[in-house]
Amino acid sequence: MNPENIITGLDIGSSKTTAVIGHAVPAGAKSAPYLKILGVGQARTTGLRRGIVSDIEETTRSIRKAVEDAERMAGMKIDTLYAGIAGEHVRAMISKGIVAVNGDEISKADVDRANDVARAQPVPQDRELLHAIPQEYSVDKNQGIRDPIGMIGTRLETEMYLVTIGASPAMNLRKSVERAGYHVRELVLEPLASALSVLTEDEKELGVALVEMGAGTTDIAVFHEGKIRHLGTVNYGGNNVTSDIVQGIGVTQADAERLKERYGCAYEPLVDPEDVLQLPSTVAQGERHIQRQVLAHIIHQRMDEIFNLVLSEIQRAGFAQRLNGGVVITGGAAAMQGVGELAADVFGTGVRIGLPEENIGGLSDSVQAPRFATVVGLALYGAHRSAAGFAPSGRHRALAGVGVDRFTKKLKTWLEDFF
Repeated sequence: MNPENIITGLDIGSSKTTAVIGHAVPAGAKSAPYLKILGVGQARTTGLRRGIVSDIEETTRSIRKAVEDAERMAGMKIDTLYAGIAGEHVRAMISKGIVAVNGDEISKADVDRANDVARAQPVPQDRELLHAIPQEYSVDKNQGIRDPIGMIGTRLETEMYLVTIGASPAMNLRKSVERAGYHVRELVLEPLASALSVLTEDEKELGVALVEMGAGTTDIAVFHEGKIRHLGTVNYGGNNVTSDIVQGIGVTQADAERLKERYGCAYEPLVDPEDVLQLPSTVAQGERHIQRQVLAHIIHQRMDEIFNLVLSEIQRAGFAQRLNGGVVITGGAAAMQGVGELAADVFGTGVRIGLPEENIGGLSDSVQAPRFATVVGLALYGAHRSAAGFAPSGRHRALAGVGVDRFTKKLKTWLEDFF
């Protein structure tokens, strides 16, 4: 197994930190790389709020535990990883670059020049450019061209999707990872990573909204004609549902989380009115019971509100009528019973729950849940990077004690045409 093909993805969420170690198996020219899952690790997170590090010590502890658990399962040590980032500090914009074509036909050098012009947008000091994604090209005003190389023309224009993040959230995230003893190979936007693990090429072509429901926030990515077209964040997630249960039923946060995971249903009509739950209670409270319908009602109301906020975001972006591929819901909160039914009601289109299934093998059964979509996507992103021939992606040493190949040079590379 080539050490350079060992890839680690790290998803630091508001409630859980997850790490996946995989072996990237290079694919043929036409197909995508394949990821063999070797190890998975999880830890509770308490140092992150709405995608932003609020306690470096706590975040460091959860990163160390999650990665060490994955290393133990994989039987190897790693020291570089791909980390996900998301939250309300993410901004996206379209940028255009125009160049004159040097020869008779458009060469790769012309395309690179046009892309360089498009991404040379001034970025404010408090922000950092995360991804520069080519959308489409125009040759002499002929629009909608995907690959202009070899075409005849005198003027080439590129349209690029630039994604920027807050410099301070990015620095604190990198610092937490480095304190845990690892290096961030690259920061990757989480909804784009999830798209790699759960969306099909057909869905992205037809038009699809990926809705990633985390504990702290719900992230939205809209794809159309194979490209990312819109990014958005709603500041509500699974934690809001838990808080509503705490208020509505009078239980602790931990008990509310357990009730939600074990008996929760996001679509009230699915629940049998006869179902009764015994509630955890103190001596003073005595034995308490409620109908399961009451729990479902509380969850249904909050989830309905979140989905309506997501729908408003998609409508504002102008894509509500262009989602022929439907809506794909993923993230930890998507595993609950009734989420698909409620979402279909709100969005009025086909809905499916997204699990990481595309191009993975090995211990793939240990990541077959919506909450693993992002972390598997991050490792798949690394596999794409490795296959595209960028800088080595995964330094590691076997537990037997082979010397460490130090990560000496940090190379900033641009996101190629994955999306």
